[in-house]
Amino acid sequence: MASLITCPHCGIRPKEEFTIRGDASVTRPSPSASDEAWHRYVHIRDNPRGRYLEYWHHASGCRRWLVVDRSNVTHEVFSVTDAADKAREVAR
Repeated sequence: MASLITCPHCGIRPKEEFTIRGDASVTRPSPSASDEAWHRYVHIRDNPRGRYLEYWHHASGCRRWLVVDRSNVTHEVFSVTDAADKAREVAR
């Protein structure tokens, strides 16, 4: 049985249509941030075990960026949100 992801735009789709693009909880430094801040952002990352937010790209579907809340241990998906909606939510 293939793993399925519920895209908010396309509905239930096989995971093979998506690519994982990394941790969605990291905040990008400002363009004027120090070299150390940029070094930490680009190269120094935690590798948590369990539930966390990731950026996924629906490459073979709507081509939208999504934020997926999932467990990297069990691969259970708890929620999928359009990344633009998530950004607006955070900006409030």
